[in-house]
Amino acid sequence: MRRVLLSAIVFAACGGALVQAQTLRWASQGDPQTMDPHSQNESMTNMVNGQVYERLTSRDRQLNIVSGLASEWSQVAPLLWRFKLRPGVKFHEGQSFTADDVVFSVQRAKEASSQFAVYANAVGQPRKVDELTVEFQLSSYNPIFLQHIDLLWMMSKPWAEAHKVVRPLDFKNKEEAHTSLNANGTGPFRLVARQPGIKTQFKRFPGWWGRFEGNVQEVVFSPIANDATRLAALVSGEIDFVLDPAPRDVPRLRNSSGVKIVEGPENRLIFIGMDQARDKLLHGQAPGDKNPFKDIRVRRALYQAVDVEAMRLKLMNGLSVPTGGLTPSATASFFDAALDARYPFDIAAARKLMAEAGYANGFEVTLDCPNNRYVNDEEICQALAAMWAQLKIKVRVSAMPRVTFFPKLEKLDSSLFLYGWGGAITDAESILTPVYRNRGERGVGAYNYGGVRNDKFDALAAQSSVEPDPKRREQMIKAALSEYKEQFHVLPLHRQMIPWAVRSNISVVHRADNWFELSWVHIGK
Repeated sequence: MRRVLLSAIVFAACGGALVQAQTLRWASQGDPQTMDPHSQNESMTNMVNGQVYERLTSRDRQLNIVSGLASEWSQVAPLLWRFKLRPGVKFHEGQSFTADDVVFSVQRAKEASSQFAVYANAVGQPRKVDELTVEFQLSSYNPIFLQHIDLLWMMSKPWAEAHKVVRPLDFKNKEEAHTSLNANGTGPFRLVARQPGIKTQFKRFPGWWGRFEGNVQEVVFSPIANDATRLAALVSGEIDFVLDPAPRDVPRLRNSSGVKIVEGPENRLIFIGMDQARDKLLHGQAPGDKNPFKDIRVRRALYQAVDVEAMRLKLMNGLSVPTGGLTPSATASFFDAALDARYPFDIAAARKLMAEAGYANGFEVTLDCPNNRYVNDEEICQALAAMWAQLKIKVRVSAMPRVTFFPKLEKLDSSLFLYGWGGAITDAESILTPVYRNRGERGVGAYNYGGVRNDKFDALAAQSSVEPDPKRREQMIKAALSEYKEQFHVLPLHRQMIPWAVRSNISVVHRADNWFELSWVHIGK
């Protein structure tokens, strides 16, 4: 019966067509949020859109920045960069790629409805020099300019104007637009069909300017929420690749015929955020009608009540690296082992802190958590709720799909939440400005969903963002991270280890940003 059911699922996902030898069928627990490349800065959404849309630069297998839609670039002056565009590049619907598209795309990414605004603003003002030359004029020095430009997707200006999508759709307020289900990029694959929650189909774009290293002709992506169903579909051969097998299933998969595990560390920090702006809990109840998270003693107590080693062994099956650090990567620029060390797990000390803060009998609060975004995300929240129960804190876990979870956070509608941050950039700036800084203009602190305000930290982080001297910048970053850590503004848990599960005849490239590049996939016999 299960075999029949799985066959029906995959048959439906493939549109009822016979699967060809070079059709890749893959699955994940979650689904992309939108086909608008500037609306939602979420890894799964970026990865799927990134098969269709491209950037001026790109990343190789080791995450080095290499040429993309720009063939070359130079820093003409400390505040001026110049890019030469590739000639002859076409969008999937036939439009030529020009400097006008670059200027339009960067300005579009700066809009209020874009989650990429903090990066688009960081690259300055784009200016067309000629059809294939663009300059970026900065108002202040940007030590990681190329890292920021590498986050901005290029769109066709004429296409966006024709379909009335000149600004990114407002996802958090459930806006619908042509870019909800349609796309027009320059990348190796073009979008054929999009059915949210069911399937997303792609076909190889024969007019792509780049070189295919793999042989995939068609792609069918199907979100399969249930871990057991994803695993069974892979083992039976009905899908070829699973992006996120459950850690508990990895040992079994290693011993399954026709399946292999490809794994490695991911540049992603998993942590707990807390509302530190409101005077009382939005979702919970505490003595005196207060907000316990405004008290550093409570924040530290929650931190020291978390047994991350037990979580690593029993919940994550060893597929996590516990940390007290605040950067996504352990290879971050200016990495400091002391800053990465955790404060000790100590229930007695945690209880004492709670009593000193006036919460000896705990309080009640809702922990918001995605159930299809991070590895074992809902299970992590359940484990934390049990650990914090030792402090007499009654935690109600509210788990929800990413499509609901992220808009909820964008509206600052949470008192306590599980969150993750990572990607290809290892520089500490990748998390300092968008996630930790005080909420401000031009995207600064846009992901500071706890409303944390620390002026000492903010000043240090702001200075490090424009400091040209590497040694002085290193001092600022370390001082900023130390201040944030000592105030327990977030509670770091671990960095993810990412296992991919794939059929034995499929060759894939595992990158530290958990990016699945379809043009690199080779299907063998």
